Amino acid sequence: MYTQHAMIRCQQRALTPEVVDTILAYGERMRHQGADVYFMDHRSRARAASAVGTRKFRKIERRLNSYVVVSDDGRVITAARRIKRLKF
Repeated sequence: MYTQHAMIRCQQRALTPEVVDTILAYGERMRHQGADVYFMDHRSRARAASAVGTRKFRKIERRLNSYVVVSDDGRVITAARRIKRLKF
């Protein structure tokens, strides 16, 4: 479930539900300021590539350099592209 803010941000940043779902399913999770932040590292990308298949992975690979913030009630708060390294 997405907040209105998250829906707008995903649309602005061309992050499809497929990309967000992949990040949530295979990405690493870190706790930051009361919310969970999901992102893809090298191991996560390898897991996703083997799970979803090479063709589908290549289609979404460029957009996986993003992060997704999820609240405690399971709603996606926002999503953005990573430009710099995430610091926790």
